Amino acid sequence: MLAPPLSLAAAAKQGSIPRFANCAGSSQRGLFPKGEFTGVAADLATPDGAAALFAQVQNADILVNNVGTGRPKPFFEIVDSEWIDLFELNVMSGIRASRHYVPNMTKRGWGRVVFISSESALAIPKDMIDYAMTKTAQLAIARGLAEEVGGTGVTVNSVLPGPTNSEIMGGWMKATAKEQGITQQEAEQQFLQTMRPTSLLNRFATTEEVANLVVYVCSEQASATTGTSLRVDGGVVRTIA
Repeated sequence: MLAPPLSLAAAAKQGSIPRFANCAGSSQRGLFPKGEFTGVAADLATPDGAAALFAQVQNADILVNNVGTGRPKPFFEIVDSEWIDLFELNVMSGIRASRHYVPNMTKRGWGRVVFISSESALAIPKDMIDYAMTKTAQLAIARGLAEEVGGTGVTVNSVLPGPTNSEIMGGWMKATAKEQGITQQEAEQQFLQTMRPTSLLNRFATTEEVANLVVYVCSEQASATTGTSLRVDGGVVRTIA
């Protein structure tokens, strides 16, 4: 389903102290009290917004392409401009960031790039075909970019969350619960039973559970993991490969 936090994080190592450019920087300060944080406000769905970020954060060793959104809407009601706008935000933001940051990663001989995709890239929801299209596109970009930088010390992977209690999904479930006069947990169970009946977790994942996989992929321990799609979807997708 919808990817967890709506932010693009670019981290550059400064000795032993990480530096971040992240829309959610305030929450990171509690985790890294000795870190130096720079918040950048920019519309990454546009070339100008991307340029504003790059001007303030010129280099990164770790890039997490996590900007995105989605909205349920019948296929025949989605107009051209909505397809294009969603593609610009969900896909082009990561393309622009990767195009800017990855060349210097290869020169330094180390880097990590992660595209936050979705299980919707594989299990296409009929009411969010435009969203699924952008998430599948990310898989192709990540694999192709991994091929491009093979052997340089830079890894590129995709992480595919399933139903997650993120800001967007959590808000959606809260609104549904209020509208139907039920609890949020009941709304989540209703969603799983009707929309994701193959879930083995039988609950929404937390954003921390998704982040745990991202942290691993960005670590030194994942140096041989590249060009692949890693699922943290609670078992929603029934394929074994």
